[in-house]
Amino acid sequence: MGVVSMTQRKKILYGIFGIIVGLCIGALLRNYRTLEIVSMCNSMNSMKQKSALEIIGLQPSELPTNSQNTLVFVGVMTAKDFLQGRARAVYETWGKRVPGKIAFFSSQDSVAPDLPLVALKGVDDRYPPQKKSFMMLHYMYVHFIDRFEWFARADDDVYIRTDRLEKFLRSIDSSKPQFIGQAGRGNSEDFGLLSLEFDENFCMGGPGVIMSRETLRRVAPHIPTCLKNLYSTHEDVEVGRCVQKFAGIPCTWNYEMQSILHHNSSGTRAFSGILKSKEVHSAITLHPVKKPAFMYRLHAYMLGLQAQELRQESLLLHRDIAQMTELLQIPRINKNLAPGVPIFPEDESSTDYLGDHNVLGALPDLNRHRPRNLDEVVEWDFIAKSLYSGMHPNPKRRIESSLKEGLTDVIREIMEHINNFSRQRGRVIEFRELLYGYMRVNSLYGQDLILDLLLVYKKYRGKKMTVPVRRHLYIQRSFTEIRVREIVDGVVPSQAVTSGPRVSPNTDTTRPFTNATGLDRISHRVKSLFNGLERLTDTLASSGQQRSATGAGRHRDRIVLVIPLSGRSETFMRFLRNYEEVALRQDGATDLLVSMYVEPVETPMIVALLDNLRARYPTARINYLQLYGNFSRGVALDRAIKSPHCDPNDILFLIDVDMVFTVESLDRIRFNVIRHRQIYLPIVFSEYDPRAPSTILAPGWTSATTERPKPATEPADRPRNFSVPYRITNENGYFRQFGYGLVGIYKADLMRPDLKGFSTDINGWGLEDVKFLENVIALNQRGNQRLQAIADGRWDPFEPAANGPASSTVPPPPSEELAIFRAPDPSLVHIFHPIHCDTSLDEAQYKMCLGTKANTIGSYDMLHDRFIHSQPLLMFARRQSQSRGGG
Repeated sequence: MGVVSMTQRKKILYGIFGIIVGLCIGALLRNYRTLEIVSMCNSMNSMKQKSALEIIGLQPSELPTNSQNTLVFVGVMTAKDFLQGRARAVYETWGKRVPGKIAFFSSQDSVAPDLPLVALKGVDDRYPPQKKSFMMLHYMYVHFIDRFEWFARADDDVYIRTDRLEKFLRSIDSSKPQFIGQAGRGNSEDFGLLSLEFDENFCMGGPGVIMSRETLRRVAPHIPTCLKNLYSTHEDVEVGRCVQKFAGIPCTWNYEMQSILHHNSSGTRAFSGILKSKEVHSAITLHPVKKPAFMYRLHAYMLGLQAQELRQESLLLHRDIAQMTELLQIPRINKNLAPGVPIFPEDESSTDYLGDHNVLGALPDLNRHRPRNLDEVVEWDFIAKSLYSGMHPNPKRRIESSLKEGLTDVIREIMEHINNFSRQRGRVIEFRELLYGYMRVNSLYGQDLILDLLLVYKKYRGKKMTVPVRRHLYIQRSFTEIRVREIVDGVVPSQAVTSGPRVSPNTDTTRPFTNATGLDRISHRVKSLFNGLERLTDTLASSGQQRSATGAGRHRDRIVLVIPLSGRSETFMRFLRNYEEVALRQDGATDLLVSMYVEPVETPMIVALLDNLRARYPTARINYLQLYGNFSRGVALDRAIKSPHCDPNDILFLIDVDMVFTVESLDRIRFNVIRHRQIYLPIVFSEYDPRAPSTILAPGWTSATTERPKPATEPADRPRNFSVPYRITNENGYFRQFGYGLVGIYKADLMRPDLKGFSTDINGWGLEDVKFLENVIALNQRGNQRLQAIADGRWDPFEPAANGPASSTVPPPPSEELAIFRAPDPSLVHIFHPIHCDTSLDEAQYKMCLGTKANTIGSYDMLHDRFIHSQPLLMFARRQSQSRGGG
């Protein structure tokens, strides 16, 4: 009985304890909800207390007659769920550059303290937003009718090119009733359901609608009547009907409005692909931009276009100044218009210096560069189906994508200029084909182009005709000022604005994208046409002096030189001397890892050399792996990368035993390899064969008939001084643009499973580097997949990454792409050695081997001299030519 009473007493105590805990938790939740409601009410009250002028930031004294901020008022219709997504993206991109003011109109319970938001009383977010649209127009009329010349209605998924909008509106009389938009009468599904008369239309709301002040003044008093008499569910149709009835004007019947206010019918994937198109470049508004990420991307692209326009405008101004100074007979060296009156307010010592008009103001002329001798002649490249270059290692080659894109840009701009007044002239000229062209680049002046175009002339006024014509274009794309981008504390300029984490828009109201896309920063750079070249010189001069100090004061990541090796002990001895002198004695933070295939004769000698070096430098990390079987460079690199002799934080530099390097080479590797962002593939200088192959010489050819440059290599019996820079000339070597075997990359990046590493099924030398480069390029090409994932709603770049493994259908974020950085490095030299191409290699490897062997024979000048002095070669070429002609 006592046991039962104790059990009941425990149950009662547990029950009482549970009730107390539940009451406490309920009170906490209730208080939290109360605080949340109070906070929301305070925000709404603070917004309600603001006047209409305070919401948009307009001063009471600002009127169209005395202010530049009153050209247009843009009302953006949005919803509560889109305030922190689309609405914020609009406000942080084009919304802050409106030539007037902007406000967002949403339902009455919407709150966004950091946005110019108007919560319309009695309006909800249901679709279609007919009431919201009419009440927005009524709000504009009540509060702003006398303060703006134009009123625009926009959605939160439209992008507006505000600079072009201002130019467009200032060309139209705002005192007359105007109803501007892309006219529509509905699609086939709406036929007969919109209650439109034969002469009625409406302005489609998606791309945007613009009203003059007079139009809004006539329509707004009748908005209650229009709301009571709705004939369809389309709000833009009803607005158009209301304007037609009470303002007496239809939407603009103009075919050009389709390109001015452009609508893309691709749905959610609109503007997720290539933006460089005629539609994007010529439009004032672009619709729809459904994802905030696409809005930021589109805005960044538009800022780039505006920067190009500003640079072109600066060139034209400099040309005007240069012509006026010449007319005023002001000497070129004189920087003043008159004593004490400078041409520019700031001189060369100021960051606001606008540049030298004698250089930037030179008129376009294909003969601006006048060579003084044959060596200064800039040769032309021939453009046809392929690209032909006289001095290129590959004389006939495929047209590079960058050149193809540049030619497309030039032709598009030229055709836009030609058709600028096509409407007034009653004709249009269309581009059909580039037949051929010539191109050259002068580093001082710019790019020269001569293009032969096939065009079609179409006349549609008077006597109609369509005629194919050919025209030559003579174009000079002038260079502008030199730009200097500084790297401060290791921050890469291209990653500086996005290096910080980006949080969800639902929780964060501050976004760094505003600073990243500021046109004021771009325009400041455009104004500074020459930005202190002497500072650049000082920086470069002092960099060498500060290297030791910065290296001592800041941690430097270690470099591991990874060498695949098979025999070649004598060459390896030279490499070890190079490594000891540069890496061990000067750098002090570079390790060595040799992945060698065991050979009975030479391997013991190589091991002895490594053991001896380790004994003399006990603190250095000098290691080697021994492999067996047939040599494979891919297998050797794969084993070395996966070995415990290198850490994930180490920079692996895959190098060959024939290379010679300096301490500058190691510095460049550290500068150009960026963890999780960039790998480094240097373009090395490769020696020509220092001997004259007698197999292709004429019997009487000697150094007396044609001067032969002396070999640049050191004699075999004298050790080379690796601290002395190698002599780089066109006669003793060439930069190997098609070699990708030398790679600098962090081990952590190389071990990524999606990178796949090096191919281990390729025997011998060659092709494994090409396969690796293809893997990196394939990884980086996932950018298109990422845009599609954003468009399809499978990935939001503004949302924090979810816990757990990422979905295989979603590509990695941009921070995980590995950019490929290539640049000529004169401190990395490939010493010549005879090349033997084994016929047992795969066909692709064998062809690559033959190509490399052919490139090392000698320079073009030397080969030309050998050819013209070799009678057998001349006779052979003549017979080949005759046989082709006869066949």
